[in-house]
Amino acid sequence: MTSKTLMLCALALLASAVQAQTYPTKPIRLVLGYAPGGVADITARLVAQKLSLSLGQQVIVDNKPSAGGIVAAETVAKADPDGYTLLHMNYGNAVSAALFRKLPFDIKTDFQPISAMGFFDVVMLIDKNSDIKSVQDFIAKAKESPDKYNIGTVSLGSGQHMSATLFKSLTGLQTTIVPYKTTPSLMLAIKSKDIAVAFEIISPSLPLIRSGEIKALAVSSAHRFKGLADIPTLLESGVRGYEVTAWNGVAAPAKTPRAIIDRLNKEINTALAIPEVKNKFQELGIDSRGGTPEELQNILVNEIDKWNTLVSVMKVERL
Repeated sequence: MTSKTLMLCALALLASAVQAQTYPTKPIRLVLGYAPGGVADITARLVAQKLSLSLGQQVIVDNKPSAGGIVAAETVAKADPDGYTLLHMNYGNAVSAALFRKLPFDIKTDFQPISAMGFFDVVMLIDKNSDIKSVQDFIAKAKESPDKYNIGTVSLGSGQHMSATLFKSLTGLQTTIVPYKTTPSLMLAIKSKDIAVAFEIISPSLPLIRSGEIKALAVSSAHRFKGLADIPTLLESGVRGYEVTAWNGVAAPAKTPRAIIDRLNKEINTALAIPEVKNKFQELGIDSRGGTPEELQNILVNEIDKWNTLVSVMKVERL
């Protein structure tokens, strides 16, 4: 390496260090691939509010809803790596990486993970008047009458859809998975008996479960959800090898200075530990939990590998 190259490298490092020391000097945009009013939006805005106070600059949630969060992710991938445009990353991004033949970005290399924010279950649901008594009861009925016992989820290619696909793979069922556009339409389908069971993230399902309008058969992660302690996991229900944990976090464009990543990581983890934040997350069925950038990167890579394997084994047509 020549002396000129060494000097240029040193100047670049110095510029990054100066930038990080003064960061932030203007508002920060957190791009979210979901519409306003949903659980992702509510939790993102709560954390953004706390970050605005700790960073001394407003953190603005920018909603860009799209299938698989592609528009939101592309927006951030093409942004300057200066810490002022961030992505609300989630397990749907890992699913999209496995399911789509081509994306306008590489979720593994075009982003620098900052911190996880929350972990939550997918839940297997039935109507309160359903004749299904347990997960094993559904499996037996669906094997006997696959046309009668369909599975509903939201959005073809969503994390919920792939969670249901994993269930089919591990149980050997031939029943149909029916995608719906929204959670309300999915819940209506359960009540009208257009589908026998549904797979949906726990957050929007909790009010209906708590009111008794629908029942939870099982949750998807390795451990029972504290808010529904009497509901078993799918693993406990006899579906060997089943474990799905939905998650979300924050990422920046690749090449964002490490000092900025570390500052944001510190502030996000501090915000997640605030009792008000933890309680609101818990109320929505989410475990507020941060971590290091490296931990979020590992989660992302492992999830992509997991869903890639499922797509191949189940011969799911890539979109």
